[in-house]
Amino acid sequence: MRSFGLAASLSLAALALPASAHAEGKITLYTSQPNEDAQATVDAFKAAHPGTEVEWVREGTTKIMAKLQAEFTAGSPQPDVLLIADSVTMEGLKRDDRLLSFPEADTKGFDAALIDRDHTYFSTKLITTGLMGNTQAGAAPRAWKDLLAPDMAAKTTMPSPLTSGAALVHVATLAQNPDFGWAYWEALAKGGTTASGGNGAVMKAVAGGEKAYGVIVDYLPIREAAKGSPVSFSFPTEGVSAVTEPVAILKTTKNPDGAKLFVDFLLSEQGQALAARQGYLPARNGVAGPAGFPKREEIKLLPFDAAKALADEAENKKRFSELFGG
Repeated sequence: MRSFGLAASLSLAALALPASAHAEGKITLYTSQPNEDAQATVDAFKAAHPGTEVEWVREGTTKIMAKLQAEFTAGSPQPDVLLIADSVTMEGLKRDDRLLSFPEADTKGFDAALIDRDHTYFSTKLITTGLMGNTQAGAAPRAWKDLLAPDMAAKTTMPSPLTSGAALVHVATLAQNPDFGWAYWEALAKGGTTASGGNGAVMKAVAGGEKAYGVIVDYLPIREAAKGSPVSFSFPTEGVSAVTEPVAILKTTKNPDGAKLFVDFLLSEQGQALAARQGYLPARNGVAGPAGFPKREEIKLLPFDAAKALADEAENKKRFSELFGG
């Protein structure tokens, strides 16, 4: 907020200014977006709100959280805004009372399941996990349960939840679902499905023909197929899991008005169109997705309880590791 430091009359006038005026100044963003996406996001926000400067730090979510926890311990958290990979991590921050509630955020067009019920964090996009296949391997799986067939299970690879946040959310989503549960993961392991590394490793294994099929985040095979890679991607008929790259404001923000402007920008049609241009499926209904994606309303999201996933995280990782190694 501006500090005028003048006569009392000017101070009173400052109190009467709209929130957008108070927002001028600087906000600090910690994000796990790729560098190119982070820069484009900040540039687009500053074009819309030229009075607000943005300093940003980019690392993977795990490193961002390690840095932030060290700052919490030192009593000097630096970011005003967090834009990180998954809602499970946000649930941990919410549990620890680190997030500012923003009930007046403009969430028009967002499904209730994509917004924290206490309005402490908000989904900004949908990065779904589905099925890919090498186009030279014949018919690809179209449903999660297709992978249980003996001729598919042993030819399938997936990222490990010990490495990938999206994989951790995917494992938890199916484990929570009574149509799958842990019996599904046990059957895949028994059938010879492998799990290691992240989504990039899955992309390489399937595109290179080492494996015929893979469980992977959507944008990688869609993007690479458009470049000529011999891969296809499908959104499974039962529905998909998704990480949503949520955004949140820390309670310790030094510029709450500026932070709120940033959140509202990401949730706006303009911000959601930016996500689409970056190659991601917008979380807001009615905003066209990137080439190669079906319409947002045609994609079925499987139910997911982020708070339960947080509570079950250690056990889920342990059970998965016992089944698949790693």
